[in-house]
Amino acid sequence: MIAAVLKETITGEKRVAATPKTVKELITSGITVRVQSAAGEDSFFSDQDYQNAGAEVVTEITDLLNGVDIVLKVAPATLEEMAAMPDGITYISLFQTTKRAEQVRKLSAKNITGFSMHLIPRTTLAQSMDAISSQANIAGYKSVLIGAAHLPVYMPLLMTAAGTIPPAKVLILGAGVTGLQAIATAKRLGAQVESFDVRPEVKEEVESLGAKFVAVESDGNDGVGEGGYAKETSEDYKIRQREMIKKHIAKSNLVITTALVPGRPAPLLIPTEMVNGMKPGSVIMDLAAENGGNCELTKGGEIINYNGVMIDGTINLPSSMQVHASQLYAKNIFSFVTYLIKEGQLNIDEEDEIISGAMFTHQGKITHKPTLEAINNL
Repeated sequence: MIAAVLKETITGEKRVAATPKTVKELITSGITVRVQSAAGEDSFFSDQDYQNAGAEVVTEITDLLNGVDIVLKVAPATLEEMAAMPDGITYISLFQTTKRAEQVRKLSAKNITGFSMHLIPRTTLAQSMDAISSQANIAGYKSVLIGAAHLPVYMPLLMTAAGTIPPAKVLILGAGVTGLQAIATAKRLGAQVESFDVRPEVKEEVESLGAKFVAVESDGNDGVGEGGYAKETSEDYKIRQREMIKKHIAKSNLVITTALVPGRPAPLLIPTEMVNGMKPGSVIMDLAAENGGNCELTKGGEIINYNGVMIDGTINLPSSMQVHASQLYAKNIFSFVTYLIKEGQLNIDEEDEIISGAMFTHQGKITHKPTLEAINNL
């Protein structure tokens, strides 16, 4: 069984799908590992580090992929990389499949079994494979640090001879893994923190971190989805939600938005009229920028100033902490790959919840229903 680790080629992607530590673990599990030269360079892992761990370091992609069984990446492979892959192999990366029709079709046409770490089910058994959570944790942490650096005010309460400085007010929209880490980090910096989420069951977690939970009263299960995710809410709920957010956002110095429904455009939480009501010098960190943003004015990959309000649409914050992000993601990959292998062979058990949940192409077919529907609707 041979696994190949490709160097990331997308601008700004500094992570790597395997570290020297996980390479050693893969080899101990009976897998031969090839690593493309300089694959770990941006994460400060040298070719020599990989060789010392037992991997074969290969420069040319054609040599790297010749005879491999599994290809490992962080970002989705390019069409050129996919063209170089042998037919019938297994491919694993972070992959928003509903947004990348051409790549999905290419993998399917080459009879490649495609797995997306985005699609790993949120179950107890799959926790060690949950790359979305491991990377979201980093994004939540880093967003607060960047937001604090943008602010023209202190985060904590300060009592000085020159007067008392009140703490910054931070509003975090979404209390999933990203939001909870953002709450914890903002509280450590001394801010006054509020958090909103459509799922009432997260109130206890929010309050345990020292933040105030802001809720929209609802009689039903609006926003409560499967697998720990939020889901689309009713129109009535959205109206009341907007009024509540508008009230709290006007008082906030820093707003961090984290709301994403998997495989869909980010829900609009902050329309332009709300931004108009914010204080000059306020900051919005929009962590949903990759999927269109939770703020109407967000521009993915850009930081803009709108009437004195800074809106940061930086994409891929985990890549800015690439050492730990790579360590966590590589461990997620290791857990998933070893889960797939039984007695030295790949075991694509379509009855297995984790395997079938993460799989989107297999035996020439697009197996993930939402992906198939999205591609057919293009």
